[in-house]
Formats: sequence, structure tokens, C-alpha cells
Amino acid sequence: MALDAKYSAQDIENKWYSYWMEHNYFHSEVDEREAYTIVIPPPNVTGVLHMGHMLNNTIQDVLIRRARLKGYNACWVPGTDHASIATEAKVVAKLKAEGINKEDLTREDFLEHAWEWTHKHGGIILEQLKKLGASCDWERTSFTMDENLSKSVIKVFVDLYNKGNIYRGYRMVNWDPEAKTTLSDEEVIYQEKQGNLYYLNYKIESSEDYLTIATTRPETILGDTAICVNPNDERFTHLKGKKAIVPICNRVIPIIEDDYVDIEFGTGCLKVTPAHDENDKNLGDKHNLEVIDILNEDATLNSYGLHYKGKDRFVVRKEIVAELKELGVLEKVEQHVNKVGTSERTGAVIEPRLSDQWFLKMKELAQPALDAVLEKEVNLVPEKFINTYKYWMENVRDWNISRQLWWGHQIPAYFYGDGKEDFVVAETKEEALQLAQEKTSNNQLKATDLKQDPDALDTWFSSWLWPMSVFNGILEPDNKEINYYYPTNDLVTAPEILFFWVARMIIAGYEYRDAKPFKNVYLTGIVRDKQRRKMSKSLGNSPDPIGLMDNYGADGVRVGMLLSSPAGNDLMFDEDLCKQGSGFVNKIWNAYRLIDGWEVSETSKATEASKIAIQWYKNKFQMALATLEDHYSKYRISDALMTTYKLIWDDFCSWLLEMVKPAYRGPIDVATKKEVIALLEDNLKILHPFVPFISEEIWQHISSRTTEEALIISTWPTQTTFDENLNKQFDFAAEVISAIRTIRKQKNISFKETISLFVINNENTSKDFDAVIGKLGNLSEINYVSEKIEGALTFRIKSNEYFIPMEGAIDVEEEIAKLQEELTYTEGFLKSVQKKLSNERFVNGAPEKVVAIEKQKEADALAKIETIKASLTGLKA
Repeated sequence: MALDAKYSAQDIENKWYSYWMEHNYFHSEVDEREAYTIVIPPPNVTGVLHMGHMLNNTIQDVLIRRARLKGYNACWVPGTDHASIATEAKVVAKLKAEGINKEDLTREDFLEHAWEWTHKHGGIILEQLKKLGASCDWERTSFTMDENLSKSVIKVFVDLYNKGNIYRGYRMVNWDPEAKTTLSDEEVIYQEKQGNLYYLNYKIESSEDYLTIATTRPETILGDTAICVNPNDERFTHLKGKKAIVPICNRVIPIIEDDYVDIEFGTGCLKVTPAHDENDKNLGDKHNLEVIDILNEDATLNSYGLHYKGKDRFVVRKEIVAELKELGVLEKVEQHVNKVGTSERTGAVIEPRLSDQWFLKMKELAQPALDAVLEKEVNLVPEKFINTYKYWMENVRDWNISRQLWWGHQIPAYFYGDGKEDFVVAETKEEALQLAQEKTSNNQLKATDLKQDPDALDTWFSSWLWPMSVFNGILEPDNKEINYYYPTNDLVTAPEILFFWVARMIIAGYEYRDAKPFKNVYLTGIVRDKQRRKMSKSLGNSPDPIGLMDNYGADGVRVGMLLSSPAGNDLMFDEDLCKQGSGFVNKIWNAYRLIDGWEVSETSKATEASKIAIQWYKNKFQMALATLEDHYSKYRISDALMTTYKLIWDDFCSWLLEMVKPAYRGPIDVATKKEVIALLEDNLKILHPFVPFISEEIWQHISSRTTEEALIISTWPTQTTFDENLNKQFDFAAEVISAIRTIRKQKNISFKETISLFVINNENTSKDFDAVIGKLGNLSEINYVSEKIEGALTFRIKSNEYFIPMEGAIDVEEEIAKLQEELTYTEGFLKSVQKKLSNERFVNGAPEKVVAIEKQKEADALAKIETIKASLTGLKA
């Protein structure tokens, strides 16, 4: 069947993905082979594909396809995360648009809406990954709210609670007023923002005196319960035991002393608001201060806000400043830059808030996971992240695992009384009832007397079990799949979730299987635009991945994404990279069209040029294969692509096919065509991880294959020894060919016209590639001589001298004039370089590299002058 002149990515990609799915090539079952396993970083169930997903999943697919070709039982487990905060926010917004408030619904009613939303929008991103070519085992698709995965989460919570690792505590937490839930420390992003520092005067009770304090949050004065000064600050000795009056609310508060206050900082006075600052809370506990929370859960002011009740905190900030100014309390305002915590999920400014929450003790749990990375049992790639990981793990804080949400895994704690300790923790309500009866010695307690904690668990508390729970390793810790596929091999993810997810998975792996969850963690960079800005919807600088694939094909986009994405370093994405990727795909296509179009002669014999060309490319391929193994072993995926790219584009398409192609409209011999096809098939195997669609298309077109012979399940090329000297010989021959072609072009000598070449072989170079030089240079003969040829054009490669007799093919006088002009220019250039090198100040003061460049310029100019003079001598003879 004739090949289309133009490669149609859309038709071919749809065809082969359907073929792979139909024949179940992506599916893995336990067998006698060695397993190679990847678990996908589960994207949000309601998410859509973005450029970060494209990069991450392309890399995973490259690794899994290569493992499949290497003979491993490759298993890539896909799935999605229920994403409590993000999904609940979307469901709440949808309900609001329909005139329904979440607060008016029961939990059960709300969860019905959430599941409806999930079923409608969930999994879109997984379908989009199929368009990219992701060869996931779709039969194993998991969702963190699946029954077994949910049961696993609850089982782990109960187990950790029973071990004393989970506790309930009244703590200062990070509160997201938009999502109306607490967040862990790792979910807070601190950003420097321009704000103001407000200087306020607090009147001293029964006195005309006052104290000045500075605050960035004047609205919180309504929750002040003390003013603190340093006991060693002589400025305030006279205020010991006295009280101050809070402006506006006129609350009388004590003036306390504590060396926590820095005498040199600010005014030396600190307002203490225990409900709205962690350090203030510590002071409050120490000095037994009242705690007054002035905010509602949505960050509007409550009844303590007086006439500001119901207004947003930032609206109040402006209004209260105006009131303080009117009251004469505001002394001055200064601009002030401070770090403001924002929610990683919603972007809302975080409020410190006191509440009862569930915490997981992390210090002891983290130690095995820290040791695993430091001892290289788990490898972080690149290694620069080890120190960051070490710092976080050594300073890990208890993990706040409860969220004030309904969508997620409801915390399995059941309350049976009004006291804070009146609860039990159990996997089921039936077990909880039994525990409650035992704890209270009250067999009259009924299930209806129990009230389950309404909070849900942090989403990461489910995904930290992902490498185990997808193989049901928590509920059935000795099942054949978990024993076979765990630990997994490679994890590919982004550095920003190194602590959210990666570290916690390692912790969970050692806690529940006493083994690492994966061997290697490949940390990709962030996809940025040409201006180095992170791609985001808000900036409008992120292209639509589906649109890119429609324009350039999935293979083209895969190549474009990987062309400049070294591990751990950011990718400066430019759509032109996808265009370049598409160009590479078309190059492969056109190369095969050329080969496929050659007619075969049963009687022709292979030429010497073809024989040495085949020998050289086999050797070159083996050199490239060794380089690829090294790159893959170090997770240099971009380098592996570039090695493959250059091998195919330069060595195969630009050199080998030129060396073996038959004369115009002539046939090729059977042996050479067979060898070229075999080499092409090896090329397709190393190309397949990067460009799976076109490689499968050409593979299947070469010959009629059975389903057991599809490229996706074929065998990676066997690595053998190679001869570096043969490659050096070719490189030398390539320089000769390039020089001949340059002379032909410069002297306007038709490439159809044969010319002679004479060589003084001072380098004693091999003559093995003479047939190739003769063919690609269109030479009538190559003669080795001991003396210079007069009246010939001359060029030099190293110490070898080459002569092309012109014999009237050029205007000698015109050529002499050109060479003389070039000689004059080059001699002038040489003088300028030598002048610079004779300047001691330059040689001693310039960087060594700069001086070396100038010396190289001098050497090049001298060699060029010698060559021009030799040509002039020959032409004048």
C-alpha cells in the first residue's frame, strides 16, 4: 500500500491507540517476569489537562513504553484524587448558581450532588491523557473514594489512633475562609505583599498617659486582651500592674511583662490577640489571658466586631482605620512589606484560628523516611532536592489531618457525650458502639446515641497510601499483587509536592510495609513561558494542550515538551518546540517514504559505499544505544531524546540514506534494502517511547505483523560492542565530503559533474570510506600522491592536503582575485588577534577561557592563510 505524501497525525494516532486498547497491550497481570511499576500522581477528579500534566505524563509514558520493550511486566496505574477542597468548592458554586446554599442541605443531600458532579466531570483528564498516548493500564483505574481505597484510609486512621500517633487538640491552625476549612502548614503559600503598619495609641486607665503599638491588622484590636512589654524596658517601668483601654470597644486589658517582646523592635509594646496569632496564643496561655475570637468562619466579623458585625475583614480594615483616625487614636501609617499566607487551593488569605482538630504526630514516623533518602534507598533525581527534603523532614511538624468539609473521608470518630474526650474511634459504627459501651460501662447506649465527627480527612491522607492502596495492600497486606508490584519503580512528579505527597508516601510505606514505596523519584521542572512566568489560567499564558495536539499531533507535542526539560529544571515552553517536534515526525515519515519507494533489483550487488555505510551505522547505533542507557539510568530524558533525535535526523536520514540510496530512478540491491529496513526497525524501537504513534505506523507498514509482533510489545535492541575508531574514520570522511561540497557550491561546479580528488595522506587515514567520499562528492577518482598538484583548488583536513584540479572549469584570474581578497582580509584579522594577544594587560587580566578563544582564532587564521596561499600557488603555476 502506497504511503500518503503527507503524514496525517490525527487519523494515525486514533487508529493506533484504538488498536493498542483493543489488544489489551497496556494491561498487566502478575506473571514470572520482573515487574516495572509506575503509579500516576492522581490528578484532581474534576481537573482538565494542563501543561504540567503533559510534561509529567509524557515522561511517565516514555519510561513505561521503554520498560515494556525491555521485557519487563510494565504496569502503569492511573487514577484520580477526590480533591476535597477543590471539588467541594465547585459543587458549592454550582449549587449557589442554582439558588441552593450548602448550609440548607443535609450532608447526605450534599454528597449526592457531589457524586453527581464527580460522575459528570470526573475522569475527563484521563480521557485527555489517552489522546497524548498514555499507555496506562486503564483496567486498574483507581479513585481515592473507591470502596477499598476508602476503607484503607479509615483502617489506617484507626490504626494510627490506637498506636497513639493521632490525637485531637485545640490548636491554632491555618484557616481558609473561602473554603471554610483548616489547612496544613504545607498548604499555605507565603507571599511578600505591600501593606501598612498602623501606629495606634492605647490610653492608660485612670491616666492621661498612653502607649503606642504598631500593627499590620488594625481590625484585630477588637480581640485584644493584653498589652505586653519587656520587663527590662525602663521606658515602661512605671506601667507595671496598670491597665490599658482598647480603642473603639473600650475593653480594659492588663499590661503584662514578658521577655518575648524585643525592646529594639517597633515601639517596644505588643498588643496581644490570642485568638488571631500563634505567638499571641502562647503568650495568652502563659499569662492566663482571655481568648476573644472576632471572626466568623468566612472571615466576616462576629458580635465582638460591634458595629462592624457581618462585614468582611478587609472592608473593616479600611473603615476601622478611618474611625481610629477620627477618634485621634491613629498616630501615623507607614508602608510595610510582610509575608502573607495564602491558601494553596483557593488563594484566599489565611487566618490563624483556634479550633479542635485532629493531628498526626510526625517526628518518629518521619525518621525511617528521612534515612531512606539520605542512604539512597530512595533516590531523588536531581539530587539537589535531598537537602530540601532533609531540612523539611528534620523540622517536620505534626500534620493537621482534619478538614471542615463534607466531600471526602469522614473521620471515624464517634461522640457519645458532651465532653471533649467523650468519643471513640472505630472503622464502623457497630464497632464504635461496642467501644463506647465498654468505655462508659453503659450497655444501654444505642447507635443513635453516637454522632460521627462531621469533618473529613485531608485529601493527602488518602493519597499518601496510593502505591499500596491501588493494589489493596492495606486491607490485604499479603495479596499477590502488592507482593509483586510493590515497591514500585519510578515516581514522576513535581517538586512542589515533594512534602505534600512524596515524603508522606515514603513515611506510609515504611509504616505499613516496612519498605520504600518506590526506588526513584524523578522531579520535573515547572513549565514556564518564554518570559519565565509559570503557566497559569489567570495569566492567560498557558496554551490548550488539546489544541496543541490537534495542531502538531501528539507525537510532535511529546517531542516539543521533552526537547528542553532536564530533570528538576524548569521548562521554558515555546510553541515552536512543538513545531520542531512535528517537523521531526515528518522527517521520519519522509525518510520511510524514500526507503519504501526504492525498487529492488534481485541481480544487483551491494556497492562498497553501501557496505561500509551499513557497517558504520550499525556501529553508530550501538554507540548511541550505550549513550541512551546512560541517560535513562540517570533520568536524563531530555538528553535521551536529543541523542535519539540526532541519530535519526543526522546519522540515519542525512548520512546513511544518502550513502546507500540508488542512482536516480535506479533500483537498490536486495541485501542493502534488507539491511536498511533492519536498521530502521531498530530505530523505531528506540523512537517508540518518544513518538509511539508514527513508530507503530511505520513498523506495521514495513511488513504484515501479527498481534504478537506489534512494536509496542517488541524487543528493545540488543546492546553489543562498538568500534570508536570506525566512527572517527567516518567523521574524518564527513569533513572531506563537506569540504568538497562547499567548494562545488562556492565555485558553482554542478553536482552532476564528476571531479577528481588528489590526496597527500599525511594523517595516514584509512581508505575504508573512500567509496562513500567518491559517491557523495561525485568523484571520478581518488588518487593518493606525495606531491602537491599544481593548478588545483586546495583544502586541508588536519594535516591531510586535498587537491581538486579545475582544468578550465573556472575562470583562473577571477578565482585568483577572490582568493587574494580573502587572503588580505584574513591577514588583517590575524594581525588584530595577535595585537590583542601581545598585550600583557589583556593576557593577564582576561579570563582564561577568553584568552583561549583568542588563541584558537589565531590558529584558525594561520591555517586558513596557509590553505589560501597553497591554492594561489597552484592557480598561478
